[in-house]
Amino acid sequence: MSPASKDPFSVDGKVTIVTGGGTGIGAAIAEQFALRGAPVLIASRKAEHLEPTRDKIRSAGGKCEMLTCDVRDLQACQTMVGETVKHFGRLDVLVNNHGAGIAAPSLELSPNAWRAVVAINLDGVFFCAKAAASRFMEQETGGCIINISSIAGISGSSTMPSYGAAKAGVVNLTKSLAAEWGAQGIRVNCIAPGPIDTEGAAPRVWPNEAVKQAVARSRALGRFGRVEEVALPCLFLASAAAAYVTGATLVVDGGESLRHGF
Repeated sequence: MSPASKDPFSVDGKVTIVTGGGTGIGAAIAEQFALRGAPVLIASRKAEHLEPTRDKIRSAGGKCEMLTCDVRDLQACQTMVGETVKHFGRLDVLVNNHGAGIAAPSLELSPNAWRAVVAINLDGVFFCAKAAASRFMEQETGGCIINISSIAGISGSSTMPSYGAAKAGVVNLTKSLAAEWGAQGIRVNCIAPGPIDTEGAAPRVWPNEAVKQAVARSRALGRFGRVEEVALPCLFLASAAAAYVTGATLVVDGGESLRHGF
């Protein structure tokens, strides 16, 4: 038995899919898993988002493949799982990191815009999870699914109501799937990040420096989170150290609620 296999926090050899894996939080998750010996497949709708991350992981000695995938299409999600198995022989971990949001007041949000956000953030999580769980059951080895929600799914969002509602659905879906698939050894957990300093979040969450500083001050820790501070909890949830953790939502927000105490 190798030293890594004795470490309950190890993800060495765990074949992992990361959706939205080319940029921001997803890229950090993929890089951290690959750094620790996990073969990784990253997926996104745009190949140009994936290639730099794939190449970076490979240059560092990690194993990484990429695939364009529209998570709103169940068949595309099933193909993603199949391609992962073709490359690496199995699947152990799925990280549903993909997401999209539209900043618009409710009265100005069109039906199509509402449906698009819900389809990506909620339908896509369900379709990817369904495809992965089918593979886990076929392997008869159990598996791990980690859904990335948002603090907006816990406390709501006055600026992105469709996003908040869809992310709240992810929290509830996590519990439902954990209950349904637990008997097959499939663990399903969720992470709800607060404000993380990424290029994609900037125009939606802090369009100017004054807003950015106000958001930072709203945290008990007084700062934004870093992408690695979401990626590292994913490592824990995917490892044997979390073997008795399922249906849980881990809030990683720098302590927003603590600012509102008495």
